[in-house]
Amino acid sequence: MEHSKEQGRGDTMTLLARTRTPRHGEAVSSAEPRVRWVLAALMLGMLLAALDSTIVSTAMPRIVAELGGLTYYSWVFSAYMLTSTVCVPIFGKFSDLYGRRRMYQLGLALFVTGSALCGFASTMMELILFRALQGVGAAALMPVALTIIGDLFPPDQRGKVQGLFGSVFGIASIAGPAIGGILTDHFSWPWVFWVNLPLGVAAMVVIAYGLPETKGCRNQPVDYLGAVLLMGGLSALLLALVMGGTEWPWGSVQIVSLFVASAVLLALFGYVETKAADPLLPLSLLGNRVIGVSLALGFLVGAAMFGAISYIPLFVQGVIGVSASLAGYVLTPLMLATIVSSIVSGRLVTKVTYRGFAVFSSVVIAAGFLLLSTMGVETPLWVAMMYMILVGLGMGPLNPVLTIAVQNATDATQRGLATSSLQLFRSVGGTVGVTVMGVFLNHQLEAQLQRLASHVPPGMADQVGHVTSPQALLSPEVRAALPVDLLKLLQDALAHALDRVFLLSALITAFVFAVGLLYGRAKAVGQAALRRR
Repeated sequence: MEHSKEQGRGDTMTLLARTRTPRHGEAVSSAEPRVRWVLAALMLGMLLAALDSTIVSTAMPRIVAELGGLTYYSWVFSAYMLTSTVCVPIFGKFSDLYGRRRMYQLGLALFVTGSALCGFASTMMELILFRALQGVGAAALMPVALTIIGDLFPPDQRGKVQGLFGSVFGIASIAGPAIGGILTDHFSWPWVFWVNLPLGVAAMVVIAYGLPETKGCRNQPVDYLGAVLLMGGLSALLLALVMGGTEWPWGSVQIVSLFVASAVLLALFGYVETKAADPLLPLSLLGNRVIGVSLALGFLVGAAMFGAISYIPLFVQGVIGVSASLAGYVLTPLMLATIVSSIVSGRLVTKVTYRGFAVFSSVVIAAGFLLLSTMGVETPLWVAMMYMILVGLGMGPLNPVLTIAVQNATDATQRGLATSSLQLFRSVGGTVGVTVMGVFLNHQLEAQLQRLASHVPPGMADQVGHVTSPQALLSPEVRAALPVDLLKLLQDALAHALDRVFLLSALITAFVFAVGLLYGRAKAVGQAALRRR
């Protein structure tokens, strides 16, 4: 262990570089005052980006009432998601080339500027445009922050800090709706965006004075062509996934064209990367076993997590019948379990192999999803929460462990790119998961409604035919207008359809188990990590 610490202090970036140079073998301690301030600023920036989705969703009904443009409702979220996903690898690569602090401050500046403009938006189209600008800034906040942690701390200390940072998204999911409601009700909806300004500026000031800069010494030209092709290919893919089945049918010319454009652009990107002097995403990086396995797991975990979690509130509101306000907080037990297990796993990461974490997490998550798939109309809410806690306990360790794995498998010159690539795969996996499960749910629900219509009296069958969307069961007016027997049948139909979604999530988790076995016996602090330090 002492040998690993001595090898781990040679990184070019140490937090105290401005005041003194640490002696060989000296740890950068989180107890240092400047370290604590920088970590707080990094965590604050990540929290702002994570809060922005949940806090805005609460205010959207008021925003639509004032600005109009209900038909563009979903694009307030899609624009943010699109730019925050597409720009992630760009910021990661540029942080390797031009310095972490510079890229992180640029991201914060764009995020704060977008937040200010969102509050002044007078039309829905303006709000969508400014949300896209917010997303560009948010693309830097998480991956660059996690990369900075990898720069500041040696392999044997990263786990504790990464686990703590991994809890930020759970906190945002819990606090976001409440904060959004308070700001909207007691002030006005622009404050949902303006609250980011003082916090973002404070984080920028602390980073400016507390974080030393590091700059890659590279003379190769920047791979701008690769950046354009990657952004274009990802944009086309995400647009097809977001708009397919909603704006246009899946088989429409528009959606098929987007998928084809995405495939062509990403294929060209792969070709360009083999020729570039300094590629944006070196294919050799993907050839690294630990990194390749981690990226695959990030994609699968994103698909299972975001896909299934999107439909748990639908179950408790549409099937169990809780109120809309309570449904907004029903994921709180899952998020709390995620926070706890993320922190605990960060402390254990040097003692357990990556494979051990992947196997344990996949088994626990799969068990949780299988239990969720057994729920029905008579399932008490507390039982559903117990199942969700099990899922959260399995999900918590994966995010920090995957981040540590990719950082330990690279040196400082590619750490930003590796970290951002993991975030990119996780985000794209989440988008794919939500889309696939949405299509699967609609197909299952249609089959359940057809089966239901063939087994009820003709009069009730006509009523069933009008309820073709699960959203109908979320309306108190619709539920109150339906006969009790028919409501029970419809709840059963929705429950069976959602049970299949949870089974699909369990199947995806089985792939997490299989891919996790490919890690071998690699640990957070091993010879590979030491060589790259």
